[in-house]
Amino acid sequence: MNSDDASLLRDPPRSAPSPPARLSRRAFLTASVTAGGGLLLTLHLPAAARAAGAPAGRPASAEINPFISIAPDGIVTIMAKNPEIGQGMKTTLPMLIAEELDVEWKNVRAKQAMLDPIYGPQFAGGSVGTPLNWIPMQQVGAAGRQMLIEAAARTWNVPLAECDAAKGLVRHRPSGRALPYGTLARKAAALTPPELDSVTLKNPRDYTIIGKFTGGVDSARVLDGDRLFGIDVIVPEMSYAVYEKAPVFGGRVVRANIEEIRALPGVRAAFIARGSAPDAAIEMGLVDGVAIVADRWWDAEKARRKLRVEWTAQHRPRQSTQAFEQEAARLMQGAAHSILRRDGDVDAALARAAKVLKASYSYPFLAHATLEPQNCTAHAKPDGSVEIWAPTQNPGAGARLVARTLGIDPGKVKVHMTRAGGGFGRRLQSDFMVEAAMIAQRTGRAVKLLWDRTQDFHHDAYRPAGFHAFTAGLAASGKPVAFRDHFVTFAQNGRVASSANLPRDHFPAGYVPSLEFSQSLIQLDVPTGPMRNPGGNALAFAFESFIDELAHAGGLDPLALRLDLYGPPRVLPTPPSQGGLRIPPFDTGRVRGVLELVARKSGWSRRTALPAGTGMGLAFYYSHFGYVAEVVKASVNPDGTPRVHKIWAAVDIGRQIVNPAGAYNQVQGAVLDGLGQALHLLITVENGRIVQGNFDTYHLLRMDEAPPVEVHFLLSDNEPTGLGEPALPPVLPALCNALFAATGTRIRSLPINRLHSHGTTT
Repeated sequence: MNSDDASLLRDPPRSAPSPPARLSRRAFLTASVTAGGGLLLTLHLPAAARAAGAPAGRPASAEINPFISIAPDGIVTIMAKNPEIGQGMKTTLPMLIAEELDVEWKNVRAKQAMLDPIYGPQFAGGSVGTPLNWIPMQQVGAAGRQMLIEAAARTWNVPLAECDAAKGLVRHRPSGRALPYGTLARKAAALTPPELDSVTLKNPRDYTIIGKFTGGVDSARVLDGDRLFGIDVIVPEMSYAVYEKAPVFGGRVVRANIEEIRALPGVRAAFIARGSAPDAAIEMGLVDGVAIVADRWWDAEKARRKLRVEWTAQHRPRQSTQAFEQEAARLMQGAAHSILRRDGDVDAALARAAKVLKASYSYPFLAHATLEPQNCTAHAKPDGSVEIWAPTQNPGAGARLVARTLGIDPGKVKVHMTRAGGGFGRRLQSDFMVEAAMIAQRTGRAVKLLWDRTQDFHHDAYRPAGFHAFTAGLAASGKPVAFRDHFVTFAQNGRVASSANLPRDHFPAGYVPSLEFSQSLIQLDVPTGPMRNPGGNALAFAFESFIDELAHAGGLDPLALRLDLYGPPRVLPTPPSQGGLRIPPFDTGRVRGVLELVARKSGWSRRTALPAGTGMGLAFYYSHFGYVAEVVKASVNPDGTPRVHKIWAAVDIGRQIVNPAGAYNQVQGAVLDGLGQALHLLITVENGRIVQGNFDTYHLLRMDEAPPVEVHFLLSDNEPTGLGEPALPPVLPALCNALFAATGTRIRSLPINRLHSHGTTT
């Protein structure tokens, strides 16, 4: 698990905490009757509620929200507690409950929950939605089923053991009698719910919902253009807002033509706002800016374009991509600032090696480029409370930031989670939420804040760039005996920038006798943050490409080298828990499993028979508890740009795929996302500003570039884990390794199409 993912579990001030995989013994269910005479089941998570920042002294009744509501007509409403950002959790979580409740999926209605401590952690990030909720959600459903069976047994005055449930009916086996859940709901509501640890879960062979291809609960509504996304929100008497910020991070407003802006048609308010802290730009909090509120968004946007703002100068020398690259090259020539890990004597091992290889790799800053720009609707009430509608991945952190910045009690911030048009980690930040809330508080109105595309590119939390100077020594057999990486990365406020770290246990650490990871830092004034598979989306390219170099230099099959390095199947010692989440031990047998599967499915052993100019590349990566190996087949077009013919992915995320429809979607989407990063994506900094401002200069993957992606799941006897991120990293090095096999030219800097996509190298 990357350190940024772990921060989701352990760092309440900036993100949501996490419970253990099983519910706390203090968690319990309560039952009540709905207004229409149905059953309402509410899960109470007192420990999680406190960890999530619930204010002390808040009455328990105010914390109640249901997980399950069964109406007299048999329709079951299940709350999806986590945000939906396109990864399918609004479908997956209700599937887990519905399976154990034993209702027909056609009678289930999934509803997005609001932010409330009663639900425990509510966030989308780190691919932990499934591992955190796999058991708890099933326990909730099983408890509901048990109560309905007990209600039926009491109705018939028969032993509980003679009854069972299926498809929304409770049956009395000896007599053949049956009662629908809707009929039993009121009586079940009067019963005491069972202890959650006592409920019996189904045998997986009896699943009727889990493991079945299931369409997204919102898919039809999305196709119909229903108002599901944050950008669609409309509330009564709403105005529209824009917020102009400094083009250089950390800039502050000196003066602006506010009176002129206020006089423009449709403008209701215009004012200068001050940032909440000196480092707010880095911390993604409220920064200095000029707010404009108007009757229509276009009126506000036209007014923004007439703004004349004088900003303070940047407090440090202006930074640029070119300067970063020059500084990295200088640092790599000297001693590293610090040692991250040292095993054995690398210098001695290199001196004894039969062959020594050196190579430098680099990758650029990236923007998240969510197709729905950042937006938020906020309504400041006369009682000092604020109601928010936001496409957020991290509503708890957003609510805390709003409360802290506005100086109000956290209990006065109410958050509605809308569907998000893409997240990828960008919406873990809450800058857009606090801007909207601040404007609403200052104006006393309901306002919808909407960024335009350029603002979205210019004020992101970017995937950080990085530079690696590798050195490796090979034995006469071709196997690595020494490995060194001098990693040049970025620092902010005296520590490594968000998502810019190199884990001490990153492969091949622990698999090469003599190894050294060292680090040097460049001061950075540009905000960074997690992006789909933080760290791995960059590190995999560098490390797995260099491993491929070692295989070729040693005369070894890249597959055989990896299998040799990981060694025979074995389970490593269990790592300590993080934030209450039990971390599964690393299993080299699972590595071998996906490597051998993808080799078999792709015809890896027959790659030498490919036409001249076509090659296949292989890569493996472990992240977010998922094991993924991928093979890319590629060639080069006459203009020098790559052509990807096909991609194979072998994935091990445990014994159960909850929703195959969503699972295949996630793997294929992650692979294509990574492919676009490798081919095209690049953010450059000039004079402290971001250069790219729209999709004409930040080229996403086009449909005609997207190859077939063949996905194979390898089921292993392990608890299910997440899938939103693990399939992305391997495709970048697999593509670069394929292009080397096709052309003999090694790619050590991304994006591949830099000359063709952006006109110049930087």
